[in-house]
Amino acid sequence: MAYAGQTLENPVSGERITFRKTAADTDGEVLAFDLELSPDGNVPGMHVHPIQEERFEVVKGTMRFRMRGRKVIAKAGDVVVVPPGARHKFQNGGDEEAHVRVEVRPALRMEQLFETSVDLAVEGRTNSKGMPKPLDLALFVHEFKDEVRGPFAPGWLQRMTLAPLAWIARKRGRGARYAPRPATA
Repeated sequence: MAYAGQTLENPVSGERITFRKTAADTDGEVLAFDLELSPDGNVPGMHVHPIQEERFEVVKGTMRFRMRGRKVIAKAGDVVVVPPGARHKFQNGGDEEAHVRVEVRPALRMEQLFETSVDLAVEGRTNSKGMPKPLDLALFVHEFKDEVRGPFAPGWLQRMTLAPLAWIARKRGRGARYAPRPATA
C-alpha cells in the first residue's frame, strides 16, 4: 500500500515518483506526487485517462507535452492541465533533470498502476521505452482500465483485442500480481 513519502524509481523510463498525498490520505479525491524525470526520461507512450484530470506544475527544468495534437513546452512556474479523456504524453524537454508537482483527480488506483509499472521495469518485462511487453500489457490494460487506456481505439475494443493475450498470460502465471490481495488489519 502506497504511503506519503514513498519513492518509486523506474530504471527504464527515468521517472522518480515520490508520493506527497495518497488516495488513502484524501479519501480518494487526489493523488499528489513529485515527479523527477532524468534528461532522457519520458512516460511510455501516448495515453488517455478516461475520467481523471492531471495537473502538472513545473518546479525545475523543462517539460515537453504533446496534448490533443499540440506541442506544449513548460518551464519552471508553468502549469499544464490535462483534462479527462485528452490524448497526451510527456517527457523531459531539456538537458537537466526536471522536477514536476503532479496532481491526479480522482486518485482511483494510480498508485498501484505506478507500482506495477516500476515492478515490470525492474523485472525486465518492459520494452526499452518502459511499455509493458505484450503479455503483461494485456493484463495491465485490463487491470487499470479506469485509470489509463491507449489513445485511439475505445477501451472496450482494446481489452477485447488483448483478451487472448491476457488469457495466455494468466495461463503462464503472470496474473498473480493482479490477484485480489487480502485485507490487512
